[in-house]
Amino acid sequence: MLARTADHLYWMSRFIERAESLARTLDAHYRHSLLPHAPEVVARDWRATLEALGVYELYLERHSEVSPASAFQFLAFDRDHAGSIVACLRQARENARAVRGTITSEMWETLNSTWLEVRGYEAANADHDIGDFLEWVRYRSHLSRGVTLGTMLRDEAFRFVRIGTFLEGADATARMLLARARPGFVPVDEAAGPDAYTWTLLLRSLSAFEVYRKVYRDAVTPWRVTELLVLRDDLPRSLSRCADEVYENLRAVANDQSAETERRAGQFYSAFHFGRLEQLLAPGLGAFLEGILERVADLGVRIAQDFLVPPSPN
Repeated sequence: MLARTADHLYWMSRFIERAESLARTLDAHYRHSLLPHAPEVVARDWRATLEALGVYELYLERHSEVSPASAFQFLAFDRDHAGSIVACLRQARENARAVRGTITSEMWETLNSTWLEVRGYEAANADHDIGDFLEWVRYRSHLSRGVTLGTMLRDEAFRFVRIGTFLEGADATARMLLARARPGFVPVDEAAGPDAYTWTLLLRSLSAFEVYRKVYRDAVTPWRVTELLVLRDDLPRSLSRCADEVYENLRAVANDQSAETERRAGQFYSAFHFGRLEQLLAPGLGAFLEGILERVADLGVRIAQDFLVPPSPN
């Protein structure tokens, strides 16, 4: 497969997954905002999310202070911010358009109509219901994923779509957990107390609350939530599941220069498959997740070097 084609497929899937992950993050904040909170607590939570997403400094360049309205606008509709939901959906559509001969017509129609519809939400801006918009983004992402699985040949093109999806998924899950990790914080297997609702929201935002109830049948605790989202191999959005999918799909497209990338992807998966949570979290949850983000970024760079179109030097 041509490197340019692989590049478009990989980034198309990453941008779709990124848009959905942002919608899930914003939905958690939206649900949390329905409860009474002190203004300083609200601002602290938004700052933690912006820092976890790596856009806090960029946000401050455009806004004087952290507020729910401006943060939501920045992450959802700001076209000048390349990481906003609208920008991600636009870039997913542009990458899909570049490879219309490789993806199925159903995939193209789904992504194109998603872009056309989101412009209506963008024009309405504050006139629409926030919850409805975020649910729509999640639905369109689910639809795109279902169409991909239901119509695409299991060839190299499909593999690069999956690599992009799950590498972005690992990044998103790590960042959503990181937004709840205080410096030096290590989850303990006790009731979350006053923070129980925030951990429940995290589960709901990752479509994992019902799974949690099925697996543990007990109160929500930070330790079990972390264990589920990190080590549970049969949970679609867990770090373990994402790492496994990246590794298996990389093996399927391996070439003469990708051996080191495959080895690092295997190490990444093995850490979850053979690791114990108490050992992984010994340095603290925040330090562990920062390490995960570094490994995801390293894999992204290596995949670009081995298979895709390397970014042009500045």
